Amino acid sequence: MRLRKHRQCFPSCSSHHRVDEDEIYRRQKKRDGELEWPHDSTHVKSQLAQCFINAMVGPRSWTGLFTRSSNKRNEKHGDYSLSPLQEQRLLRLQARLQVPFDENRPDHQEALKALWHAAFPDVALQGLISEQWKEMGWQGSNPSTDFRGCGFISLENLLFFARTYPVSFRRLLFKEDGKRATWEYPFAVAGINISFMLIKMLDLCSAKPRCLPGINFVRLLGEDEAAFDVLYCIAFEMVDAQWLAMHASYMQFNDVLQATRTQLERELSLEDTQRIHDLPAYNLLYQ
Repeated sequence: MRLRKHRQCFPSCSSHHRVDEDEIYRRQKKRDGELEWPHDSTHVKSQLAQCFINAMVGPRSWTGLFTRSSNKRNEKHGDYSLSPLQEQRLLRLQARLQVPFDENRPDHQEALKALWHAAFPDVALQGLISEQWKEMGWQGSNPSTDFRGCGFISLENLLFFARTYPVSFRRLLFKEDGKRATWEYPFAVAGINISFMLIKMLDLCSAKPRCLPGINFVRLLGEDEAAFDVLYCIAFEMVDAQWLAMHASYMQFNDVLQATRTQLERELSLEDTQRIHDLPAYNLLYQ
């Protein structure tokens, strides 16, 4: 079976309206001097999520992150073949990338409810549109609007994380480790950005990956069909570890994501990696 030459993927977060990140920073600094908001306010979390989204689509966001070509990890490699199992699993993963989130589909609604119950098992959800969602780090009361840049797979990734590594999931959701920043990254929106980063890093929108990390990832996919979802969980742990190590605040999230990507590319380029669990950063996960 021959692979198709081109695949159409969802528009990236950078396809949304552009904003001046420096101007956001200046306005935020001015507001910080004028207002003192309560630390646990839902309003604060909502505002931070919106600022976070604005920063991510600014002039130093995705466009700048995904144009590096100076090291061998990003060189293009097209002359390799896939085993039938690798090809089959890659096609299934690529098919997942094509599924948009549809707030009217019952299975998508149930997945969203399942995510809430995994995060807050003792708190009844008032509805699929509710101010409660801001507590998880969504931009507003309707999380479906946040999936436009990455589709249903980003919800699947979050739900896989919650079900497979619940200790890690809750530890990151509630920011339980380390000295935290005054303005923390919004958990759910960060998760969507991590999904998108991995799709780009692994070159999954091509017929078959042409970069070394992507090529090696397909080999891992041949060993474990859940490799992408597990890699997502690893990446989320790495993002939080980098966040703490860099003493970052929300305007530095791009730098944190870039550092995470660089480390993941390095680990995916190791010759002795046979399974997704062989990645050194896998040890960050707690079940």
